[in-house]
Parts: sequence; structure tokens; C-alpha cells
Amino acid sequence: MNNHLMRAFVLTAPGKYAVQEVPAPVAAPGEAVVDVERVGVCGTDMEFFTGAMAYLHQGHSSYPMRLGHEWCGRVVSVGDGVDPVWVGRRVMGDTMLGCGVCRRCRRGHQHVCEKRQELGIRGERPGALAEQLAVPVSSLHVLPDSVDAVLGALVEPGGNALRAARAAAARPGDRALVLGPGTIGLLVAMFLRAAGTEVHLMGRADNSPAFARELGFAHVWTEDSVPDLPFDAVVDASNAVRLPALALETVEPGGRVVYVGLAGGPSRIDTRTLALKDVTAVGILSASPGLDDTIRAYADGSVDPGPLVAAVVGLDEVGPVLAGERPVGAGPGPKIHVDPRTG
Repeated sequence: MNNHLMRAFVLTAPGKYAVQEVPAPVAAPGEAVVDVERVGVCGTDMEFFTGAMAYLHQGHSSYPMRLGHEWCGRVVSVGDGVDPVWVGRRVMGDTMLGCGVCRRCRRGHQHVCEKRQELGIRGERPGALAEQLAVPVSSLHVLPDSVDAVLGALVEPGGNALRAARAAAARPGDRALVLGPGTIGLLVAMFLRAAGTEVHLMGRADNSPAFARELGFAHVWTEDSVPDLPFDAVVDASNAVRLPALALETVEPGGRVVYVGLAGGPSRIDTRTLALKDVTAVGILSASPGLDDTIRAYADGSVDPGPLVAAVVGLDEVGPVLAGERPVGAGPGPKIHVDPRTG
């Protein structure tokens, strides 16, 4: 019996939370227990905080729950059937945990498995906003020394962005427009830039355009200032209901639109426009197929997302962050990280 306790952030109802002492995890067969070093807070976590997340209403998730799916840490123990060589390794983990036996999983599409668990999101698999975390060892990806805790906790959102950038199929010299310069949008822009694409970003007239320029993106616009240029690809990384249609209207005939952002309500496009412009549209869910290549891009420095992190807080400060408060002294970046080892 495990008598060891640890601290964890527990969301008990919309807007209700507590940092609790809970039983520390014990590695089941096929699992590893990880000391969590860093966790990213994302928009999905905020939707659970407000109660708006669709999974709550579809029966896939319920309170109380432990959030946190963008994480990294170090393996401290393993269960039966796991090679002990894993102990001591620095790792991050795939959020999507498929059943492993269905047709989709057998075809390598575990991230869309009908019975999947999503760490800290779906299926009652506790998330990483805790001092320790238990995960299937099959979901782990090893981090090299050059990928520190900040970068390690950015691999998961980076995998989504890498897949979106690749789906844009932009070649060197092509021009791409990214809608929504939040964490995912800026990561998409970084991967596109690394591939030699001329990158344009469109955001609201707040501090986002200024921060994007600080990251070296010269072509940053608001909706009413986007130049009349041919965009070979448009990536919608926003949460605005109307922008998927704008992406389709804006892209060049024969180009590609990529949808990686999710709006709070149905977002609609006119498929007549899609067909008459001979446009390819791609939807992106999950970082799973892009995790290893994201780690390599961070390790070799071709993409450096570190400046996106505005602040690192402790578990006691997670609630206000989920409520939309910026930590005191936070920088201009869109991402807040949590170190569960601190207060």
C-alpha cells in the first residue's frame, strides 16, 4: 500500500480548485512514475476551469480532475514489464493514450482512438499539475540534454504546430499567413520560418503584434491591415468562429488551409469556395505524430520557443492563472509554465 503523499492541483468544479495532498502514484505494469519538472497551462485547461470544455458535456471528462498535459520530468520508478533503463531519463509524454488494439491504433492513429484517454483531459487519467505523474512508458519520449525543462514542456504544443506547418506544405519562398499569434500560432510561424517560408501573422491590435515582431517576424498585421498578397497557405490557429472562413477566402487558388485552432462554437466554411478554388483543407488534432521531430528541432536550435514563456509559477498560483490573471512580473509571451516542486 502506498502511504506517500504529494501535492497536486485539483479542479473540483467550474472556478473551484484546491492544492491538495493526494496519494503519490505507483507505477502499474507498463507504466513509469515521473518527477514533474515543468507543466504548461493552455487554453484547454482554461476551458475546463470555466466549464465550457465540450468533453465535460459529452461525458468524456468530469470533476474533480487533475489538469496538465504539456509537461516534462525525470523517471523515478517503473512498473512490471518495463526496462529499468528508463529510470533517470528526462522525458516528456504524449497526451493521447490509445487503447492499443482497435483498428485506428493498429494503423498508428492512436491519437484519434475512440476509446483513448487524454492525459489531464479525458478518461480520468490524472494530469501533470502535481509533483509526480504515472504514465504508460509507451507514451514517453526521451529529451536530450540540450532540451531543458522550458523546452521540454513546449514539445507537446510544438508537435501540434509542427504538424500544422507541415500540412501547409509550404516550400522555400512560398508565402504563408498564420491567423492567431498565440502559443500555437507563433510555434507554427517558427516552424514555417525554419522551412524557408515567408511568414505573415494576423492578430488583434493588442500586444501580440509587438511580441511577434520581437521574435523576428516582420510581417505582422491586424485583420484590417493584411496586405493584398498571394498566400500559398493559411493556417488558422485562432479560436474565433469566423476566421476559418476568412482563411479559405484569403488563400490562393490551389493553396492549402490548415485548421489547428478550435472555436467555442461551430465555425463554418463554404465548400463551394473550397472546390472552386481547388484548395486543400487539413485538420490537425494532437501532437502525437510530430513529437520526435519537434524534440529534434528544439535540440538543434532550428526552432527556439523559449521566449514564448512569460513566467514560471508554483502550484499555489495555478488557479489565478486559469482565471486569466497574469503573474506579477510576467514577460510578454503567451505561455505560463508551472513548476510543481515550488509552492
